[in-house]
Amino acid sequence: MYLFCSLWEFHSSFHCLPSWRVDKKDLWPVNMYPPKFIAVHSYIVYTFISSKITLQYSPKQDVKLILVFDRYPYEVIEEIADFITKGSGMRPKIGIICGSGLGSLADMIQDPKIFEYEKIPNFPVSTVEGHAGRLVVGTLEGATVMAMQGRFHFYEGYPLAKCSMPVRVMKLCGVEYLFATNAAGGINPRFAVGDIMLMHDHVNMLGFAGNSPLQGPNDPRFGPRFPALVNSYNKDLINKAIEIAKAMGIESNIHVGVYSCLGGPNYETIAELKALRMMGVDAVGMSTVHEVITARHCDMKVFAFSLITNKCATEYSDKKDDEANHDEVMAVAKNRQKACCELVSRLIREIHLASA
Repeated sequence: MYLFCSLWEFHSSFHCLPSWRVDKKDLWPVNMYPPKFIAVHSYIVYTFISSKITLQYSPKQDVKLILVFDRYPYEVIEEIADFITKGSGMRPKIGIICGSGLGSLADMIQDPKIFEYEKIPNFPVSTVEGHAGRLVVGTLEGATVMAMQGRFHFYEGYPLAKCSMPVRVMKLCGVEYLFATNAAGGINPRFAVGDIMLMHDHVNMLGFAGNSPLQGPNDPRFGPRFPALVNSYNKDLINKAIEIAKAMGIESNIHVGVYSCLGGPNYETIAELKALRMMGVDAVGMSTVHEVITARHCDMKVFAFSLITNKCATEYSDKKDDEANHDEVMAVAKNRQKACCELVSRLIREIHLASA
């Protein structure tokens, strides 16, 4: 996609036009270039159109908008949702996004119907270690659920609209509740490694940089042009999770706090962590926020939590132990996955019983 965009911009520069003004008819200015250049360039552009546009997007969508925003139109997401609901024979009510090392959440699902991402039409592929790249549909605590074992990140090169596209698929499959989990670094000094932070708000640093999953033309079939986010995280679910944690005997390991998403894949500098703490951020990661924004745009109820897999260094030091690393994240997630799974399953049971 990015190579195609650069070719598009390179080609349009000969017309002295900004790339967004170039029409499809302008791709082949026969009189301006040597025949060999036209042949090679046309083949490359055609290859990218066929592989990146025609196969991954509805041909009805305007090509210029697809190139700029890399978005999935409603009809394509509807096709993906139909593929999943027909293949599973279910319309799930609860969607789960499993964070790094937390894929075992999906292993609890009974009578699972498993869809490999690469076999789902028009679906992206997860490239991060600890993300299996599977969509699992089945039942959990009596409720119909679908779980993503692997999410998509901005640092993988995906636009935010594509990173959060599965949330819209969930919506069209029938999902009303989104459970989003992540592995995060703890900035709040009260947090210990292995603690769980229930998210009650977030600071969208990618949004500060002008990136949003809702950029581009709005389709009112998904939600309004300007959605409000002041109550993004469902208070009833947070309170119920706290009650469950007390019953599990892990109340001392549960916190309620503010999460912030940075672009990654690099971890944060000391100065960045200090700035985030001054802004009221308790934990930091590289995901979740754009999924929550998309879910709220679709009027889904959201419950999200961070497993604190490392304590962020907020003071300058020469110690290597202060540096975050992915192996540490995976190890802590593995050790705490039992508690995370029980918390999620009990909360799902409460939702199911309340709606029965």
